[in-house]
Amino acid sequence: MFNGKPYIIAEVAQNHEGSLGQAHAFIDAVATTCADAIKFQTHIAEEESTPDEPFRVNFSYEDKTRYDYWKRMEFTSEEWSGLYQHATEKGLAFLSSPFSVKALEMLDRLGVPAWKLGSGEVFNWVLLQKAIITGKPIVLSTGLSVLEEIDVQVAAVQEHGNELLLMQCVTEYPAVPEHIDISLIPEYRQRYNCPVGISDHSATIYPALAAVTLGAAAVEVHVTLSKYMFGPDVKASVTLEQLQAIVEGSAFIHTMRQSRADRHHRTTEKDELKRIFSKSIYLSKDLDKGAIIKEDCISLKKPQAGIDAARYAEVLGKKMKSGRLQGTPLQWEDIE
Repeated sequence: MFNGKPYIIAEVAQNHEGSLGQAHAFIDAVATTCADAIKFQTHIAEEESTPDEPFRVNFSYEDKTRYDYWKRMEFTSEEWSGLYQHATEKGLAFLSSPFSVKALEMLDRLGVPAWKLGSGEVFNWVLLQKAIITGKPIVLSTGLSVLEEIDVQVAAVQEHGNELLLMQCVTEYPAVPEHIDISLIPEYRQRYNCPVGISDHSATIYPALAAVTLGAAAVEVHVTLSKYMFGPDVKASVTLEQLQAIVEGSAFIHTMRQSRADRHHRTTEKDELKRIFSKSIYLSKDLDKGAIIKEDCISLKKPQAGIDAARYAEVLGKKMKSGRLQGTPLQWEDIE
């Protein structure tokens, strides 16, 4: 699933603000960018939270507690099924991060193709084990984990044989450049022998494209329909235009990384371009038969119609076999 061109995941998260219609609108919008997948988050308040859970950012005008917010973000299983079908019809893989076992079981019945566990949920060992035993690919974010914890999480997935995608992540909204260490992408790939991607919250295209140059197998970015939308993740999200740039840029970079230039031979096309762009030796004055070729007798001009400019030193001091006029491209048969 994650071994071809960079896999682009558009993360809606809660940017739909609990509106089913808005969630469907995101599917239509993301489909226009040719991203590979659209991802939501499936929250069931009573299964994952309590009224004592604090707000990460106190942003809400209508929710007294974080629990109330999660409650407002809920969709029914039938509504999730509709979103799944809509995404499939639009050619998007449908992903949603479960935040409880009940959410995972419901999503599993829908047929989601893979599991993405966020930086906080990778420590939920019950949820991780439930995801692993489905046999589906597992995507793990590393934003809150230290290396020893990642070792354990990766080993659990790999021991069961699930396909694994590890995501370099900064749990910061929005993430600042000095905290986005993309050098970890090749380091993780070597350490864990698995595809590695980036889950970015910078609200820019730069980390995603830079990560792809380092061989990132996947890119996940939060997406918004407008920077003026309401919600805690909007300021860490890219616009549809930025998402389109990431999709196109990632494909462009991937093609460049897959190509290998032959520097030992020049193609026929390059031979023709060399003739057009490079110079050859021209006479800058009339020369009679027997004349000695000196620097003031020749110049270098385009197109390449005579002796290559690179052979300039070999021509100096030679005698003309016959007379030639100023402006004539010099040929080897013209000199002794």
